[in-house]
Amino acid sequence: MVFKAVLFVSCVCLAGPALANDLLTFQSPTGNIHCSIYTWDNNAEARCDLQELTPSYTKRPAGCDLDWGSSFAVGAEGRGVLACVGDTVVDRRNPVLPYGEAVSLGGLSCVSAKTGITCTNAAGHGFSVAKAKQRLY
Repeated sequence: MVFKAVLFVSCVCLAGPALANDLLTFQSPTGNIHCSIYTWDNNAEARCDLQELTPSYTKRPAGCDLDWGSSFAVGAEGRGVLACVGDTVVDRRNPVLPYGEAVSLGGLSCVSAKTGITCTNAAGHGFSVAKAKQRLY
C-alpha cells in the first residue's frame, strides 16, 4: 500500500513556527494519535498529540504555563521532549498513516505500527507514543 502524504507549502502551522516551508500531517488508523512534521528556515520538527492516553510522564515541563502531557516532539537535532503547547495538531481530516508505513520530511521520520507511532531524527533520538505508554529518547 502506498501512503499519499498531504503536503502544504507556505502554510501557517499550529505548532512551532508561525510560517512553515513544508507541512505533512497524518493520524494513526485508530484516530487516537495525530501528528505533523514541518520545516522552516532549515529547521524541522515532528509532533504527535494523543487524544486519549495513560500518561507515562506526570511532571510538568519546567517553565511550562500551557498544556502538557499529551503532546510529544522531536527536532532534527536533540532528544525527544514532552511538548508544552497551546494548540493541537488533532484534525479528523488528517490522512491515515497505515500500520507498517512511514513518512519523512526534513530529516525526520515517523512510522505507524499497531503499537503506536514512533518519530525519530537522523541521530536516532525521538519518541514513541501509544495510548498505553509514551517514551522519549
